[in-house]
Amino acid sequence: MILIALGANLPSPAGPPLTTCRAALTALGERGVSVVAVAPWYETAPVPASDQPNFINGVAELTTDLSPAALLVVLHGVERGFGRVRGAPNAARTLDLDLLDYHGLIQAGPPALPHPRLSTRAFVLAPLADLAPGWRHPIIGATALELLPKTVDNQIVKKIGPVHPPGFHG
Repeated sequence: MILIALGANLPSPAGPPLTTCRAALTALGERGVSVVAVAPWYETAPVPASDQPNFINGVAELTTDLSPAALLVVLHGVERGFGRVRGAPNAARTLDLDLLDYHGLIQAGPPALPHPRLSTRAFVLAPLADLAPGWRHPIIGATALELLPKTVDNQIVKKIGPVHPPGFHG
């Protein structure tokens, strides 16, 4: 199972954050990366806490023949296409695409797999639990639902749905 996290809290050329995240899924398909399934969307507070706008977050399952490194290049290219400029860590952004898991592969990087902060972020674990309840963290062995109460970021996580846009066939 290949899993990515999607997030945004600033408008992009495509529109507001939810529209951007949905458009990013389409952009992945245009680059030969198939979207298999998409979790419901969540509105979440920034981590760490700040005065920036809330995020829209989700998780998607993909299929591709690309290696993890090549997939990461595609993800970063899609981010740039939606106006992402990498600057200070945890800054507001038009789009963030993170490779969470690549068929359970464990590697130091690049890219680091599984994503190093995957087990500590409620904004990733909540949609992941919805999308893949049987998924287990490749190192810890726990499901997203088991990891969720152990997060320490104390953020507001609210499901906003729907799962995918009208007409999306992933």
